[in-house]
Amino acid sequence: MGFFDSLKNSAVSSLKNSAGSAAGNAFYNATGGNKDGVGKGKNSSQTFTFSAIPNSVAELQALPEVSLDSPFKTTALVLLVLCNYERSIIERTESTHEMLNFLKGPESLSGYEKSFIKERLSGKYYKPFSYFAGATVENGYTPTEPFTITVYENPYSFDNENWATMWVKSSGADTEREVKLRRKPSTNQWFLNEILCLSDIRTPAAEDPWA
Repeated sequence: MGFFDSLKNSAVSSLKNSAGSAAGNAFYNATGGNKDGVGKGKNSSQTFTFSAIPNSVAELQALPEVSLDSPFKTTALVLLVLCNYERSIIERTESTHEMLNFLKGPESLSGYEKSFIKERLSGKYYKPFSYFAGATVENGYTPTEPFTITVYENPYSFDNENWATMWVKSSGADTEREVKLRRKPSTNQWFLNEILCLSDIRTPAAEDPWA
């Protein structure tokens, strides 16, 4: 491939990327901000409060946020459901998978995703709890009840049409972390696509030999 061919391909790729971003922003603006629980592409947030952690799909479906009509709601439910993975009990692990499958909509957790969650949470079940209000390193990431979580967006959360990257803040980390979602246009529901918020956080004080 000659120099001018490479230059041409680079220009075409740039135009496609710009078009994709423009389409995403157009969709984002077209939602009118509050129409579907979506903000204005800035640094807005929504806070959710839950009386308990669901232990089954039936309990999950009883929550008003299960409408999944905003990426904020779905993200909050994802973190809440992950708290059910607290102990290495087969039944509880399976119920967590079932609830996550519900939040994934048309898709189901792959074998890789199940292994990923197990690897990230094994012996560190406190991770999802760290995203809820009141959880600290000092108290072993024990949140206050009722369980309260805040979900954030930023100017790039909706760069691609029907896709969203939402952010949550762990009290054991210095920066916010991601949850990716995909919108199903026919139902206007936002479903879980990828969990990117389970990296290690600071060790609870009671388990840290250097604390």
